Amino acid sequence: MMMRMGEMGPQLGSVIASVMFVCTVFRQYLPPQLRYYVDKYTHQLVKLFYPYIQITFDEYTNEFRKRSEVYSAIQSYLSTKSSTIVRRLKAHDVKDSKSLVLAMDDNEEVTDEFQGIKVWWVLVKREPRQTSFSFYPQSDEKKHYKLTFHRRHRDVVTGAYLAHVIKEGKAITVGNRQRKLYVNNPSRNWYTYRGSTWSHVVFEHPATFETLALHPKMKEEIVNDLIKFRKGKEYYAKIGKAWKRGYLLYGPPGTGKSTMIAAMSNLMDYDVYDLELTTVKDNTELRKLLIDTPSKSIIVIEDIDCSLDLTGQRKKKKEKDEEDNEEKDPVKKKMEKEESQPSKVTLSGLLNFIDGIWSACGGERLIVFTTNYVDKLDPALIRRGRMDKHIELSYCCYEAFKVLAKNYLDLESHELFETIERLLGETNMIPADVAENLMPNSVTEDADSCLKKFIEALESAKEEARKMAEEEEASKKAEEEAKLKAEKEEKEKQEPAKDEVKCNGTSAKEEDAK
Repeated sequence: MMMRMGEMGPQLGSVIASVMFVCTVFRQYLPPQLRYYVDKYTHQLVKLFYPYIQITFDEYTNEFRKRSEVYSAIQSYLSTKSSTIVRRLKAHDVKDSKSLVLAMDDNEEVTDEFQGIKVWWVLVKREPRQTSFSFYPQSDEKKHYKLTFHRRHRDVVTGAYLAHVIKEGKAITVGNRQRKLYVNNPSRNWYTYRGSTWSHVVFEHPATFETLALHPKMKEEIVNDLIKFRKGKEYYAKIGKAWKRGYLLYGPPGTGKSTMIAAMSNLMDYDVYDLELTTVKDNTELRKLLIDTPSKSIIVIEDIDCSLDLTGQRKKKKEKDEEDNEEKDPVKKKMEKEESQPSKVTLSGLLNFIDGIWSACGGERLIVFTTNYVDKLDPALIRRGRMDKHIELSYCCYEAFKVLAKNYLDLESHELFETIERLLGETNMIPADVAENLMPNSVTEDADSCLKKFIEALESAKEEARKMAEEEEASKKAEEEAKLKAEKEEKEKQEPAKDEVKCNGTSAKEEDAK
């Protein structure tokens, strides 16, 4: 019968302790050439008396210091076991900070049972060894879970049990996770104390597709496209494409592009990674950021037409005055020089980020670009296959207005809706301005007054648009008249006057008099 690790027989413990003590003493006096053999035969001797196997699961992988998904799954799985057994616990808030999850603290032990087999889990923390003084200590302590079980259960534990732990742990993680909004850190902070490529805050944006000011048919089309993508793992594998999809959101400012991204995140239950290209120094850093982006995420580049000049024709920055560079600290001057260097991210690097080999490192990711001026973007950047779906978010239509009226005033119909429908067909107004006019300014303002205020705003916008059109027409007419006048004057200058044309040294009039 198996015993708990802390309750094993005293004789076995004494034997193992004695062997390890003797070996430690001998190692101090043995030459390095013999230590290998002592360690080798010591482990073989211990295995004769110690019938247990241990497996460790490190928190971070060796590649790019990426957090292990297996470690996270084990952590979630053990959180359901440790809350009733372990004495020292750690609390984590989840689901909009309305509930807590209790996890085992460092160096605590949890016993689990699977198909009648007992196993033991221990969370081990190793402090970093700091051998010399440094302004940047080692990045973090190292943690790992240690699983111990009897060797006769090796096949069951390494097969069915670990698969069960990972599956259950991932399900618990999905149920407890909070959506997060990430932003990329400058690369100079990646390798400092507790440095990371991304920083995050809890993302609690309330936007949904039900509250978006869009035509119902457009909403339905976008939602169906997103759901099809989420369920398309086997389909993408079948057709031989990376499991990702690109969305281009374009239209005037204030038409709901950022709100659309929040609604996509809430529908898909994906984290949002807001990529600021101006802080990325080169294509290598861009790839590193992509690698550190997990599945079930939305990578967003907002206002991509303003983020970088991707045509290869960057303007040269003006040199600073010599007075600004005089008497500066050399270290500070070097840091400022590094920070002021323009990003070397190229169009080719961005294309590889979206659709190249590196884009296949991970799956179930959405890539979203937003822009106010789609004509400014390179066609290679937004072609189908990179930006698979182009969504135009334009001025507010009547159907979108009805959504906003339901959201802000809880109205589905009103006698003034007919007037509003007519005015919306005659003038352009962005959804942000519509929402601002529909929002009550005080607790005493009712729906009727808000709708009347909105009608006044529409009529005012219509009149302003008419005046601007008239001014534009007058300006265009004035430009044409000025152009015609200039052409006429130029033509008159070029025509030779008869009395100025000389023939054999005399004018035309003198020639006629003769």
